[in-house]
Amino acid sequence: MKRVYNFSAGPSTMPEEVLKQAAEEMLCYKDSGQSVMEMSHRSPEFNEIITHAEELIREIMNVPDNYKVLFLQGGASTQFAAIPLNFMQKNRKADYIITGNWANKAYQEACKYGDCKIVANSKDKTYSYIPKTKREDFREDADYVYICYNNTIYGTLYPEIPDTGDIPLIADISSCILSEPLDISKFAMVYAGAQKNVAQSGLVIAIIREDMLGNAHPMCPTMLNYQVMAENDSLYNTPNCYGIYICMLVLEYIKKMGGLEEMQKRNIKKADLLYDYLDQSKLFNATVEKPDRSLMNVPFVTPNEELDKKFIAKCKENNIINIKGHRSVGGMRASIYNAMSYEGVEKLVEVMKEFEKENN
Repeated sequence: MKRVYNFSAGPSTMPEEVLKQAAEEMLCYKDSGQSVMEMSHRSPEFNEIITHAEELIREIMNVPDNYKVLFLQGGASTQFAAIPLNFMQKNRKADYIITGNWANKAYQEACKYGDCKIVANSKDKTYSYIPKTKREDFREDADYVYICYNNTIYGTLYPEIPDTGDIPLIADISSCILSEPLDISKFAMVYAGAQKNVAQSGLVIAIIREDMLGNAHPMCPTMLNYQVMAENDSLYNTPNCYGIYICMLVLEYIKKMGGLEEMQKRNIKKADLLYDYLDQSKLFNATVEKPDRSLMNVPFVTPNEELDKKFIAKCKENNIINIKGHRSVGGMRASIYNAMSYEGVEKLVEVMKEFEKENN
C-alpha cells in the first residue's frame, strides 16, 4: 500500500529511512539476538544506544558542556508541574508569556505551586502573534520565565528569544526541536515531547543547565526531580528504551543529511511554498501574522466551516491525512516537520489550487 502524506501535528510522520532501519532491526538489533524492545535497560547494548543518542544531541544541537541531557517520561505536559517543583523555590515566583493552549496550561499548573504572573498574552487576537516583551517587563525576583517557543495549535514561532536578563529562561520546544539551529546557551532549560520531530510519543528530551539542579521542593515526587534523573543518567527507572533508540536513529539521519542548518533550509523551502500560496489565495487564509509564522505548523481556514469540512474530505481522497485543525480552533493545519517531504507540500498546494477553482 502506498504511504499517505501525513500532516499530523503529533504523533507525526517519520523519515522513511528510519522506519525501514527500525523494521530491519525489529527482531535483532545488530548482533544482540534480540529486539531493542526486549533488552534490559541496564545491558551493555542499551547503554551504547542511550550514550550515543546523548552524544548526537550534544553534537547536533551544539549543547554546552555545563548542561545535562535527560531522557524523561510522562510527556511534555508532565513538565508543567515538574518545572515549578524543581525551579520555583527561591522566591516562589515565576513569569509566563501566554501564546497558546500549552503555555496557558503550563501557567495554570504552575499556579498551584507559587506566585505566577502573566507578563504578556496574545489571547486578544486568538494567539495569532507573539507579544513583544522587554527586560523590565519581568519581575527581578522571578525564579524563571517560561515560554512555549513554537505553538503547535496556533502556528506561531518566536522570531527572537526574549531578553530576560539574569532571570533563567525556560522553553517548551516540542514542535520545533531539531528543525533549525537554536542557541541553547540562551536558556536555563529547554524540553520537548519527542512525537513531533524526534521519535514516537512517550519520550521527553530535556536539556538543563547544571546550576539549575538540586533545588527541588522537598515534596517534589522523585520521578519529577531532575537532579535525581541527572544523577542516574536518565536510568533511575526503566526509561522509554525503544523511544530512545528511535531518537538515536533520527539523530543519525539528521547528521547524515547535513545537520540543523540543512534541516532549516529544507523547512524554509517547504514553508515558503505553502505560505506563498496562502498569501495569494482568494479562498484560503493563513491565520498567523507574517513575522511570527512557524516553519513547522501552518494553520489556515476557508470562509466557513462547511468549506473546511469539504476541503478536508478532498484531501483524504488525495491521500492527504490529518489536515484538520486542532479541535479547539477548527479550520486546517499542515504540520510540515522535518520528515514531511517537499513533494508532500507540493501535493497539498496542488489540491488546494484544485479546490479553489472548484469553489470560486
